[in-house]
Amino acid sequence: KGETKELTVWSAEEAKRFLDAIAEERLVGLWTLALHTGLRRGELAGLRWRDVDLDAGTLTVAQQRTTANYTVVITTPKAKSQRQLLLAPATVAALRGHLQRQRKERMALGPDWTDSGYVFVDEAGVEIHPQRFTKLFDEVLKRTGAPKIRLHDLRHTMASLALEAGVHPKVVQEQLGHSAIAVTLDTYSHVPQAVRRDSADKIATLFGE
Repeated sequence: KGETKELTVWSAEEAKRFLDAIAEERLVGLWTLALHTGLRRGELAGLRWRDVDLDAGTLTVAQQRTTANYTVVITTPKAKSQRQLLLAPATVAALRGHLQRQRKERMALGPDWTDSGYVFVDEAGVEIHPQRFTKLFDEVLKRTGAPKIRLHDLRHTMASLALEAGVHPKVVQEQLGHSAIAVTLDTYSHVPQAVRRDSADKIATLFGE
């Protein structure tokens, strides 16, 4: 397969500054969810409200909306990619805020609102084209002055920071929907030397060193 491509990710501080900067953005719920969960673009685009249980704090990845020559294609994720995620309180709060904003937009438009059932829609309720997600992300980066990365790099950022924080690779694998833990370990082999050193020190303390 050749050499593993070096990933571009944000540091924890850069990610925090980005979330602070988008607090008043209309799609703050989208970017928060992407960064907190590492969902793929197609999974974000295909997410429906019926796939989200805010009371239970869960989200089910049941479908994805991708494109083929700009034509939207709705598919069922592969076995490992079909998963249920447990959402952090901050993620649930961001989605609740997004739902409240969406309800206000719906009330304002009345019968002109399109009830698509998708979580991320435009001001008229129409689902957002998957490729539009990328453009919207590039635009929010310019407005906030955040370091330039790709939308997909939010996924890499979440995984990298999780591993650096000591989250077990198996948990990260399941969160990302990777087919095998080897994929996760190969993809994120760049975890800093300091993290590996910390692990070595922890192992040594088990033997009283």
